[in-house]
Amino acid sequence: MLLETQALTKRYGAFTALDALDMRIDQGEVFGLLGPNGAGKSTALRLILGFLKPTSGTSTIAGHNSWSDGVRARKKIAYLPGELRLYENMTGRQLLDFLSGLRGRPVRPDLQKIASHFDIDIDVPLATMSSGMKRKVALLLVLDPYADLIIMDEPTNTLDPTMREILLDEVREARKRGQAVFFSSHVMSEVEAVCDRVGVIRKGKLVFSEKMVALRTGRQVKIKLPSDGPISELDGLNLVWRRERFLHLEYSGTLDHLMAWIARVAPEDFSVEPMGLEGIYRKFHGEPQ
Repeated sequence: MLLETQALTKRYGAFTALDALDMRIDQGEVFGLLGPNGAGKSTALRLILGFLKPTSGTSTIAGHNSWSDGVRARKKIAYLPGELRLYENMTGRQLLDFLSGLRGRPVRPDLQKIASHFDIDIDVPLATMSSGMKRKVALLLVLDPYADLIIMDEPTNTLDPTMREILLDEVREARKRGQAVFFSSHVMSEVEAVCDRVGVIRKGKLVFSEKMVALRTGRQVKIKLPSDGPISELDGLNLVWRRERFLHLEYSGTLDHLMAWIARVAPEDFSVEPMGLEGIYRKFHGEPQ
């Protein structure tokens, strides 16, 4: 286990920004934390990084307490914040050399190749770059093959769709190298595409955590009944809502059992779709963003 939090909590007076977060990330795993702005994602990251002192609970990285042993904990990390503050009197390459030196780690040997993938010239001053280009420089910094844990807060902000796909490919490469990645986002499609496990946070509390493989086997079922009457039960089938003859259900189980149940119900119309994250997100946050 590389990262573990136990009942990690942060309060500001009567307001609870993060409520008893229990979470773990292993080496070679990509974990996605999903939730809208203000749900508590950034607070969790700042506590894990040792930037905030927890009100109670603990966070450890490779056995080092994030607050009391923060220097050694942060040596294991490469971090991309949601809001960037870069040294704009440097070029991209100078910044990469400088920060790699502070970390005590070499610059990745394939830097120029990765910079080409991101379509960025790292030899021009940061002050002349657009916000999107600065974001790409920051991504080159965080995609450090020598870090045990990569933490990204809303990493695709300001990136176009092509660059987003390149970033997700780099996250997959990090996983192949055995690195752990903590991917905090409010974009469901990105989390669904790249993560091994996902958590949903709401009002500072982790309300859901599951492996993506389990979510991919779940299904959403929508049917229109021939009459407004009761329906037979099926193990693994749960009602989400019903409006007279229209039903929205969630199902976890084998497809043949589901199709046999649908045949018995004999609906006027029906659809079966993969569950994915949308149904889970809607359950806790309403319509997805």
